[in-house]
Amino acid sequence: METIVKRSISKEIEERILSKKDGEIFVPSDFNDLGGIDAVKTTLSRLAKEGVIRRIAQGIYDKPKKDPEIGALTPPIEIVAKAIARRDNAKIEPTGIMAMYLLGLTTQIPMKAVYLTDGSPREIHIGNRTIKFKSASPKLLSLEGEISKLVILALRELGESNLTNEKIIKKLKIVLMEEDEKKFENDRRKAPGWIGSFLKNITNEKNQLEGWNF
Repeated sequence: METIVKRSISKEIEERILSKKDGEIFVPSDFNDLGGIDAVKTTLSRLAKEGVIRRIAQGIYDKPKKDPEIGALTPPIEIVAKAIARRDNAKIEPTGIMAMYLLGLTTQIPMKAVYLTDGSPREIHIGNRTIKFKSASPKLLSLEGEISKLVILALRELGESNLTNEKIIKKLKIVLMEEDEKKFENDRRKAPGWIGSFLKNITNEKNQLEGWNF
């Protein structure tokens, strides 16, 4: 009976994976509803050996997206980082150049993506790229807005002197206008002094244009 149950779990996992789009990433815990973790890991290991899926890192797999000329593509590093955080049940936020890249402030794809985390600090190598996880304060990891937190982290990297760069300021104003007002205000209050002042000016401009009315 136990053998039949294991085969059933294995089949369900395989069917779910085959139904996913090419390029999707998954971790063993994504299949907790189908069976025990040991059975899930065994099935994923088997499917990786058979070439159905690809093992990107320990406990991280994808259903490779393939290019007709160059073959299997490496998934975006930020997607892999999120999968690692999901695997480890940890919070992460991009910092420095990574936040700038995600905001469109630079077109340079960082070879080493650096993230703040409440998990273990470490480096993980994905092909020829590296993901570095650095310990961070709970305050930084409690930022709520998908846009405003990236802006805060990018500005920490850029420094206060870049607040005179009109091109950067214009770009940040445009993206921040799309942020949820409550999340924006939460993050503004938690930002370092000079960044908080900059965001306050954005609030005043938004009030004049559309009336956030904080």
